[in-house]
Amino acid sequence: MNSHLTAPLTVTKSVWIVLATVCAVGLASGQAGAQGVYRIVGSDGRVTYSDQPPANNADAAPVGSATANTAASANAQLPLALRQIVNRYPVVLYTGKDCSPCSSGRNLLANRGIPFSEKTVSSAEDIEAFKRLSGDLSLPLLSIGSQRLKGFSDGEWTQYLDAAGYAQQSSLPPNYSRPSATPLVEVKAATPAPKETAKSTRREISPETPVVPTTVNPAGIRF
Repeated sequence: MNSHLTAPLTVTKSVWIVLATVCAVGLASGQAGAQGVYRIVGSDGRVTYSDQPPANNADAAPVGSATANTAASANAQLPLALRQIVNRYPVVLYTGKDCSPCSSGRNLLANRGIPFSEKTVSSAEDIEAFKRLSGDLSLPLLSIGSQRLKGFSDGEWTQYLDAAGYAQQSSLPPNYSRPSATPLVEVKAATPAPKETAKSTRREISPETPVVPTTVNPAGIRF
């Protein structure tokens, strides 16, 4: 009989511990952008990745920031209560190619109606940035606010989503469209080289020296 009572109490206690952890980390960091990786371009053109913004004048931008507007547009469709949770504890799923656990994690989020962004890790730049973010190359990685969960675990993911306040049943509007998955490191189109000024093909004609006709008569008359 005691075993039946102990299980619910243990689960409840663990959920509150999880909630305290998620809230504490969430309040300290706010948005998911604070937990990201910065792509830093030095004065010599060298590209590096760091979880801290540079102190010097190097050009730096948060990895994945180019898709923020797309996610914000999708979240604008959400009910107020859900939108507030998303703003406080945004969910990001990091996936790779031919990754069965990644598919399982994606399905769990989709079936539960969790609004989330998906970042794919495939290119060399993606991998370097992900190693900075996660510390290794284990996929999938789920972030809820600033809490990161490595590998797929139905029970663990569900527990953290519950603790963050996400409903167990979907409340997404019928017209909701989840943003498409995007690379972790956005590929910027190369800046086209400036067009060379077309060289004139016309030959410059130098003025001809007037031809003095040969004198053919003693009077020197020109015709």
